[in-house]
Amino acid sequence: MSEAEERRWVTVMLDKLAAQESKRLLGDAELAERAARLSDQYFGGRARPTSVRWVTNQNTRWGSCTPAEGSIRLSHRLQGMPEYVVDYVLLHELAHLLVPGHGPRFWRLLEAYPRTERARGYLEGVVAADRLPHLPVAREE
Repeated sequence: MSEAEERRWVTVMLDKLAAQESKRLLGDAELAERAARLSDQYFGGRARPTSVRWVTNQNTRWGSCTPAEGSIRLSHRLQGMPEYVVDYVLLHELAHLLVPGHGPRFWRLLEAYPRTERARGYLEGVVAADRLPHLPVAREE
């Protein structure tokens, strides 16, 4: 196996492991702990939400943040997605506790997370797949 093939397989296997791990659903308390760890790791602990929880009423956005209240809500649609995707959305909402809009300063904060582009691509793919025409399932006779 060449070095390039080895690197590719390592990436494939790590992604499979991450997908299996993410199938274990996190509760709100675990989600809040994860947000605190991510804030410490990427923002020096400066982003401290008062609450982090899953919600079922967000079908057009992945997460939301109310900086005045310090609350973060993640769409239940993220449950079961790879861990790095959930982490990205959490970091995105944590960044809003530090910078309210989506200006250059906001995006500079997210550059610290090495899987930002990959997670954004994953989420764009999910949105694109939802827009594809759904063909009827063929029945076996």
